[in-house]
Amino acid sequence: MDLDELQERTFAGATAVTRRAYPPERRLSGERLSGYLDRRAFGVATSARPDGRPHAAIVSYVRRGTTFWMPTAAGSVRQRNLNRVPWLVLVVTEGERAEHVVAIVEGPCRAAPKPEVPPDVAATAQEEWVSVWLRLDAERVLSYAAEGSPG
Repeated sequence: MDLDELQERTFAGATAVTRRAYPPERRLSGERLSGYLDRRAFGVATSARPDGRPHAAIVSYVRRGTTFWMPTAAGSVRQRNLNRVPWLVLVVTEGERAEHVVAIVEGPCRAAPKPEVPPDVAATAQEEWVSVWLRLDAERVLSYAAEGSPG
């Protein structure tokens, strides 16, 4: 399944309120959705703290199909949160007001053993602090592009 199919499935199961907030004519689809996510390098990842409060932090990512790879440090708050509740929301956005674009990706997420990380993905992180890669397997995708957004 590709991102476009996943987004269609997400909206098919969404509430009427969500479908109104993300009307079909404003959604990114097909190549535009993939191109947008591949052009961007950073988003905000959210996970759940032990007491249920949200934890949000900027994260870099690399997308391969419907899998999003995010470098982190071993023992980070995000990794510890995911050990308890293995679900992550990644929000990728740009622009303001009538020119904004957003994609929201949700799914199970876990620390991946090094041999599981594709070599081309691992090569994108040259920083010494990267000791763990998180693997987010998208199960839900929502997107919106305001009327004045580029592209």
